[in-house]
Amino acid sequence: MGLHLFFCHTSPTMRIGIVCYPTFGGSGVVATELGKALALMGHQVHFITYSQPARLDIFNENLFYHEVYIPTYPLFQYPPYELALASKMVDIVRFEKLDVLHVHYAIPHASAAYMAKQILRTKGINIPVITTLHGTDITLVGKDASFEPVVTFSINQSDGVTAVSDSLRAETYDFFQIEKDIEVIPNFIDLEKFRRQKKEHFRLAIAPNNEKLLVHTSNFRGVKRVEDVIRIFAKVHEKMPSRLLMVGDGPERPKMEKLCRELQIYQDVRFLGKLEAVEEVLSISDLFLMPSEKESFGLAALEAMACEVPVISSDAGGIPELNINGVTGFVSPVGAVDEMVQNALYILDDEHLPQFKANALQRARDFDVQKIVPVYEGFYQRIIKEQLALL
Repeated sequence: MGLHLFFCHTSPTMRIGIVCYPTFGGSGVVATELGKALALMGHQVHFITYSQPARLDIFNENLFYHEVYIPTYPLFQYPPYELALASKMVDIVRFEKLDVLHVHYAIPHASAAYMAKQILRTKGINIPVITTLHGTDITLVGKDASFEPVVTFSINQSDGVTAVSDSLRAETYDFFQIEKDIEVIPNFIDLEKFRRQKKEHFRLAIAPNNEKLLVHTSNFRGVKRVEDVIRIFAKVHEKMPSRLLMVGDGPERPKMEKLCRELQIYQDVRFLGKLEAVEEVLSISDLFLMPSEKESFGLAALEAMACEVPVISSDAGGIPELNINGVTGFVSPVGAVDEMVQNALYILDDEHLPQFKANALQRARDFDVQKIVPVYEGFYQRIIKEQLALL
């Protein structure tokens, strides 16, 4: 299902280059959905990356995809993607006459964009570059001594910088010598796609005796604390009939399947793997679990809330900015499994659940794509205008 947007568009159209990782990760998803929305607003959007983005699934006359070819030579132990990307940016900016480059995830996109900008300057072209920070490019990878000087330099050389949460903005200033102003533009949701659908037959197959359904979606890495998800469910399961749906895949999955057997809950846990239409699973769920150790925004939680699923989460990163404690769910310290269990049982009580579901949807509406994308549009126009004034 594609975007169903009806923007009131009066601004001049732009030619926008978007650089992102073409994967199911949060930064790639946000970048792709942003590009699709901008195309529907009438802007010409050019994706520049090494393979077609996973969610670039609609045909639109304003959407273009340019593949970065990475040559391999025996001399290179690792293919020089950053150089190939910079060269491709130069080519597309020149040929397509782009107005702005928007790079998502600092490493290596911001530094490649800086290189492309310098090359283009020698050809009399000044292309504004906007960098959006998404999370692990700052909180995990960027802090590594191998990358920190380049990350700091690339952010400071960007013409505009955004972050997806106040928490990420603060952390970036704390750990890097950043001189640029960082504007917070939160992640967003397409409420036409992510909405509670009538899937009673699906729910009946999973929970034939009207058991409560808990759900978790992630890439099953250690930072997501998937073991906490299993242990929370095991204790909830002791108190009420319930089942757990695990969506996604990753390095922790084999260990989690083993843990489910050890806790004798395996029959009530379904590992569903990677799913394209995660909203169908969310549509039959009662509670979303996100006990992450790090989370710059919590896009998966927003998707759940848009499908009327309240959230039990940690207080990591930007999650408390999204999940309002006691309203859309509950927020607890990282690792506070017993507290999360008590909060989960409170929400799942039939007296409380309907209100939490309604609150979750109401909160999700604050992040409607039709509210957030025009903010990006305005940011582009401001940065372009500032750059023109410098010429």
